[in-house]
Amino acid sequence: MTAERLAPASTTLASGAPALPDPRAAEAGPTGLEAPRHIGSVRRRPALSVAVRIAVPLLLLAGWWYGTGSGRVPPDVLATPPSVLGALRELVATGQFTEYLLASGRRAGLGVLAGGGIGLLLGVAAGLSALGEELVDPTMQMLRAVPFLALVPLFISWFGVGETFKVVLIAVSAAVPMYAYTYLGVRNVDRKVVEAARGFGLRGHRLALGVVIPSALPNILMALRICLSVSLTGLIAAEQIGATEGIGYLVTLAQQYFRIDYMVLCILVYAALGLVFDAAIRVLERLAMPWRGHVVAR
Repeated sequence: MTAERLAPASTTLASGAPALPDPRAAEAGPTGLEAPRHIGSVRRRPALSVAVRIAVPLLLLAGWWYGTGSGRVPPDVLATPPSVLGALRELVATGQFTEYLLASGRRAGLGVLAGGGIGLLLGVAAGLSALGEELVDPTMQMLRAVPFLALVPLFISWFGVGETFKVVLIAVSAAVPMYAYTYLGVRNVDRKVVEAARGFGLRGHRLALGVVIPSALPNILMALRICLSVSLTGLIAAEQIGATEGIGYLVTLAQQYFRIDYMVLCILVYAALGLVFDAAIRVLERLAMPWRGHVVAR
C-alpha cells in the first residue's frame, strides 16, 4: 500500500472505526488552542486603584449633597454637608474635637489590647491542647452567645461608671471574636508542621510563637479587624454612660439638643475610624504575609 492511498486524518476507515491522527499534523502543532495568558500577578496602577476605591464613597457624597441641597431631604432628617463641616470647624476651634477623639482612642486602644490579648492566649491554648479546649471552650462559647451590651448593668454594679467600666466593656467585646478566630486558625494549622517542629525540639511558647501563631496569622489578622470594628460598638455604649468626653459623649449631647449636624459628624467620624483601622490591618497583612497579594484576581 502506497502513502498516497492512506486515508486522511479527518476520515474513517472502511470498517467504520476512526482513523488514527496524522503524525504530520501532530508535528505541526495542535489546532484550536489558544496561547496561555500571563499567569503572574498584574497589579493596577496606584492612581487607578485609589480611584476605584473612592468611586462609591464619592457617589454617596454626591447623592447626599444633592438630596439635602435640593430640599428633597428635609434638614431635620439629614444635615447638609456644609452644616456638618461647620460643626466640625466649631469643635476644632474649641479644641473639643481633638480632646474627644483622643479620649475615645485611648479607651478603645486599652480595651482592644486587653481583650484581644486575652482572646489570643485563650485561643492558642484551646487550639493546641485538648485540656485547654475542655477548660476554656465551653465558657467562651457561652460568653459568645451573650450579647456584650447585656453585661452593661452588671458591669456598672461592679465597676461603677468610670474608666474601668468602659475599658472592661470594650475588652469583653473584643475578646470573643479574637478567641473564636484564633482557635479556628490554630486548629487549621497543618499537623505535620507542628510535629516536625516538635521533632526539632520546639515546645511550649517557642512552638506557639515560632510555628503556630505565624501559621494562624491570616485568621488572627481577620480577628483583629473584627475586634476593632466591634470595639466601636462597645465604645459608643460605654461613652453614653457617665462620660464627660469622647465621641460617644458627643453623640449623647447631639441627641439631647437635637443637633442633626453633630449626629452626622459623629457617624462620619466612626466611619473614618473604620477606614483607618482597615488600612492599618492591610499594611500589617502586606508586611507579615506578602505572598497573599499574588492570589488576588485583578
